[in-house]
Amino acid sequence: MTVSALTPATGRVTSAIQRAAQRTGVDFNYLLGQAKIESGLNASARASTSSASGLYQFVEQSWLAVVKKHGSEHGLGWAADSIQQSGGRFTVSGGNRAAVLGLRNDPEVASLMAAEHASDNKDAIEASTGRTATGTDLYMAHFLGLGGARTFLSAMQNNPERSAASLFPAAARANRGVFFDSDGSARSLGEVYQRFAGKLGDGAAPVGAASPSDRLQFAAQALAMGDENTVVTGAGESATDALAWAKSTLGQIKGSQAQQASLLRPTPANARLAYMMLARMGN
Repeated sequence: MTVSALTPATGRVTSAIQRAAQRTGVDFNYLLGQAKIESGLNASARASTSSASGLYQFVEQSWLAVVKKHGSEHGLGWAADSIQQSGGRFTVSGGNRAAVLGLRNDPEVASLMAAEHASDNKDAIEASTGRTATGTDLYMAHFLGLGGARTFLSAMQNNPERSAASLFPAAARANRGVFFDSDGSARSLGEVYQRFAGKLGDGAAPVGAASPSDRLQFAAQALAMGDENTVVTGAGESATDALAWAKSTLGQIKGSQAQQASLLRPTPANARLAYMMLARMGN
């Protein structure tokens, strides 16, 4: 795998996700993993099979619901106030429909709403299952809706070998790559769940606010590159030297300073680590 240089768009998106995690307490790894799955960190992504759009691929009704509930908390009172619910559906008044739906393509707003949505789903799933929700649980709620996720998790607990497509035929028609293998065979509930867990990576773990040591572990994993990787360097430095420096610096930080250190602090060493991490994630 080759690590490409950090682009302004990728940096802006990743920074927006980090700020949303800090403001809401939702785990950064989960939010980042979800955005990678949904859009490949492309804030302008649009689905061809549904109304989904933006960094987190919110469909229209889910987006209007979360903005109605949480928009005012994040300076979007005008948007929340223009959304009404009637007969179980949300509509937008005052000619604001395009503007409100267009917010899905703003990485700052999309990240905040995705975090709030995840937080709401976490509470509901934990109340339903009686256990700590994992990032994969939350992703199922985003993918299938909260009701669908509850049905999925309950059915998987009873019979993980059951065909997922038989339980969610409409979702399977719109997402064949999720519900079926390349040879056309149907994936089981357990297989679909583990597939998403694998894609989420660190974000699949039980969800909570990320600590400094969590962020350091993420940094180490982000820089754990094999021989076939190309590291983004500067000033003519070799990839080998750059990687050695990064590992050495992480080792120092992960020692006695682990509880105090943060990759977000504006020190030269941490700034360089952050750049290398973001460049790694941009690939």
